[in-house]
Amino acid sequence: MAEQVISQTKLFVSGLPRKMRGIQLKWEFEKFWEVTFARVVLDNETKRSRGFGFVEFANAEDAARAQAEMNEKEIWERQVKVDFAKENPERMQARREAEENTDAE
Repeated sequence: MAEQVISQTKLFVSGLPRKMRGIQLKWEFEKFWEVTFARVVLDNETKRSRGFGFVEFANAEDAARAQAEMNEKEIWERQVKVDFAKENPERMQARREAEENTDAE
């Protein structure tokens, strides 16, 4: 298994309401910061929320501020936990390369 690194711009959000979807998660965080991506993880079989997701920011400063201010806050009457995401360096590199290829087109 590849070693994981702590992301500077991507947050892991747990304790999410089961009815929340990615766009709603994005709305909750982009009230204050520039969000580039948000996703609520769904169960593959039932397509129901697994209660956690990821929010990625344009820069590390916004991510740090969001983590500090949103951790243990309520979203839709549920207290959420917000931490920096752990990522596989190989996946991070592949994603960067895909973004660069998209930008070049």
